[in-house]
Amino acid sequence: MAASVVLDPVDLHLLRLLQNDARATYRDLAAQVGVAPSTCLDRVARLRRSGVILGHQLRLDPAKLGRGLEALLSVQVRPHRRELVGPFVERIRALPESRTVFHLTGPDDYLVHVAVADMTDLQRLVLDEFTARREVARVETRLIFQQWDCGPLLPPGHALPKPAEQA
Repeated sequence: MAASVVLDPVDLHLLRLLQNDARATYRDLAAQVGVAPSTCLDRVARLRRSGVILGHQLRLDPAKLGRGLEALLSVQVRPHRRELVGPFVERIRALPESRTVFHLTGPDDYLVHVAVADMTDLQRLVLDEFTARREVARVETRLIFQQWDCGPLLPPGHALPKPAEQA
């Protein structure tokens, strides 16, 4: 497990802002946290070097790309051995439908978030890419009706202030 990094209030504020808008300029960030742009640049560079900031991602709307149906596939692999796990994970990660793969504890070994065109495409994916594999013992499918992004990730004990109560 990687060691956590000590973050001060300015670092935390920068991380909150960047998680909400990764395209913000250093000048804008600096103004919002009350430091010089050069200080802001140095702090963000340090957060990258220390591994706190892992990168920037472009988010796409799956429905607008013809993948309007999303599902979570719970997968049980048997036998659950390293020589089968590695190739299984790499194959699943290579599928264009796969969004995220989680290795789990409990009765299921993997949770795979997929985006497909429709139910027929989901059935094809499950039958041809999952259950057709010898090591896959079981697949359980759950459709995603809706999803929400949550607030920025912060270290324990650094919760965001709660919104004011509506009158």
